[in-house]
Amino acid sequence: MAEDKKMSFWERIAQPSDNGDRLDKFWARELADDGVSRGRVKAWIESGQAVVDGKPVTKGKYRLSGHEVLSIGAADNEAGDNAAQALPGDLDVVFEDDHVVVVDKAAGLTTHPAPTETGPTLVNYLLHHYPDIAGDISGMDGQRPGIVHRLDKDTTGLIATVRTEADRLKLASDFAERRVQKVYLAIVHGCPDKPKGVIEAPIGRHPTMKTRMAVVEKGGRESKSDYRVLWTGPRGLASLVAVRIHTGRTHQIRVHMAHIGHPLLGDGPYGARQYAEWGRRPDRLAELAPRQMLHAFYLSFTHPESGEDVTLWSRPPEDFRTLLSAMTEECLRVGIVGMPGSGKSSVINTLREKDLPAFSADEAVAELYGPDGDGAAMIRQRFGGKYSLNDGAVDKPALFKGMCESENFRREVMDMIHPMVRHACEESFLTNRDVPVAFAEIPLLLEGGLHESGHVDLVAGVKCPEEKRTGEFREQRGLDEKTLAVFDSWQWPAEKKLAACDLLLDNDGGLDKLASEAERLQQWAAERSQKRNEDFAVWMENLWPKLAEEFGQEEEPA
Repeated sequence: MAEDKKMSFWERIAQPSDNGDRLDKFWARELADDGVSRGRVKAWIESGQAVVDGKPVTKGKYRLSGHEVLSIGAADNEAGDNAAQALPGDLDVVFEDDHVVVVDKAAGLTTHPAPTETGPTLVNYLLHHYPDIAGDISGMDGQRPGIVHRLDKDTTGLIATVRTEADRLKLASDFAERRVQKVYLAIVHGCPDKPKGVIEAPIGRHPTMKTRMAVVEKGGRESKSDYRVLWTGPRGLASLVAVRIHTGRTHQIRVHMAHIGHPLLGDGPYGARQYAEWGRRPDRLAELAPRQMLHAFYLSFTHPESGEDVTLWSRPPEDFRTLLSAMTEECLRVGIVGMPGSGKSSVINTLREKDLPAFSADEAVAELYGPDGDGAAMIRQRFGGKYSLNDGAVDKPALFKGMCESENFRREVMDMIHPMVRHACEESFLTNRDVPVAFAEIPLLLEGGLHESGHVDLVAGVKCPEEKRTGEFREQRGLDEKTLAVFDSWQWPAEKKLAACDLLLDNDGGLDKLASEAERLQQWAAERSQKRNEDFAVWMENLWPKLAEEFGQEEEPA
């Protein structure tokens, strides 16, 4: 067992929730992530390498009562072939003295060596920068010298390490007794129903996937997390949340947030469905969450030597901030409205000539009413062939006549067709998400309340003199006065419609004048898009110190 003694040594403080647990099951659970088998745990216990409150225990069925100081493995700290080796590597040190070193850990860096980890770890880099933490000098375990708590490989942020065994024992006790404040920032899918909440759900090994943890009904350990929603992206796509953990279970935040239906972005193991859907997005967001978006933001503890408070915070890394910004920087969605015959289609065509994305509801309806259109199929299914042509297309004159004769029929048709048009518009916005601005002409946008429900960000209205709209423009479209009057009756009055717009375009001249107005619309929208992005960038940079101050003022930040 001499070889094992140099390889492995662990120490824990039993929690009240461990009361009644067998010693062998306790250590098998604690060491599962380190690749230690139950057989090896049993062998260590039977050979006298398990210690409870300073006394060896050789029976695996020994029952814990809680609060015991437990260790397992070898107490031999001599350096050997199996001790962690010093390796050169960059460390972002945010605090250091002769007792404590706090590092802002980068993504992709494992905390300490383990059988399943072949690459350099934080411990290897620490040994390079601080040779005095080696086991034969500091008295700490040679495989993980300095380590008091852990962060997952792809989790970034603050992690406290120590330089002597005495410091480790003091700080480890503070972690175990929950005297250390830890607040994480996470980007999660969707938006929790409540802006803040407490998650108390026991965590244990997943019943079928042993490399994962899960909320379990039996055999789990007490686990408690507080969360607070700080920001939610457009249309509830994702949210930035602050999470304070009261317990330190493996993968606790990842498991708890997934448990309430909002797994972390980039977390395949605990949010497989959302992870897959995110990867299929047609925009650049699909590439911006290659890891779980979790950052250890705030850390406050008592210095093991001086007894003074040490409080630190860490700005999230670039990939974290880039993802937040990218969600805000999606296309600014501008709806274009106006009375029938006011010139909306001409504005759309002008924007398209400039290679700008511009959706037309009229074109969407024409496609839906075509022989192979979903709208034609639905109308045919609902009304038989009464409003259908031989090729399956909608008989538009017959349908229009029916809508004029019955208000109930008109509303029924609108209730079928309008959701399809809105969906087509949303798909257009999604397809063009990465451009600064996208436009959409939607005749009943205001009447349907789409401007209030977040379907568009801004609304531009085309204002046209009544005599021109009902005269020259009506004749150009081949509409008689009665038909135009019917269309008008289905919409808000012009005064009310235009009053709800953010920008008005004057169509009181020829096509050249309207083209000039379309260019003004383009410039106005581009400026609004840029300002929105700049405002968010300023807000985000001001958020980090503000949060740190808030957490420092709270006894139990959440």
